[in-house]
Amino acid sequence: MDPALAAQISEAVAEKMLQYRRDESGWKICREGNGVSVSWRPSVEFPGNLYRGEGIVNGTPEQVWDCVKPLAGTLRGQWDENVSSLEIIESITDTQCVSRTTTPSAVMKLISPRDFVDLVLVKTYEDGTISSNATSVEHLLCPPKPGYVRGFNHPCGCFCGPLPGEPNKTSLVTFFQTDLSGYLPQGVVDSFFPRSMAGFYANLQKAVKKFYG
Repeated sequence: MDPALAAQISEAVAEKMLQYRRDESGWKICREGNGVSVSWRPSVEFPGNLYRGEGIVNGTPEQVWDCVKPLAGTLRGQWDENVSSLEIIESITDTQCVSRTTTPSAVMKLISPRDFVDLVLVKTYEDGTISSNATSVEHLLCPPKPGYVRGFNHPCGCFCGPLPGEPNKTSLVTFFQTDLSGYLPQGVVDSFFPRSMAGFYANLQKAVKKFYG
């Protein structure tokens, strides 16, 4: 992928992530519990919803980031039940790559396995927050594959940041706006994401404890 184009796309996504994080208007809470809140509002990118998850995870930002970073060969594939595999299609810089993620079937197989090809940018901010910023792209080395429905991630990602005065706790804010593609009833999609995101936080907490004690 052309590095200049990749940089342009990624920086635009990172800017959108910051806007989503700063803009408190219009969010409606759809799931709360165990210290995790999931809310949504209509996406401006596609005819679906933008979901926001917020929670505090026990563990340092470095430990939590180590578990959540969406890169091949990392811990993410070992604990995230929504990730079957992660592979790097192209490394562009040391903080930017094109990745392919596969997901298993879900909701009693109503949602069949998906795959996503994303341009991912990792950014570190002055306060120590680390963010992943991703959006789906087409890549010549990764055409659609048999057995998977090609989904599409509109700008999405997470912010993994320190909590003032709490060195062993991490604030994690996640954003998803995913077009699962295929012929899925809207009700199935609308119920899947809040439940899946709440599960993500619960499984992440277990993973940090398992890997870092």
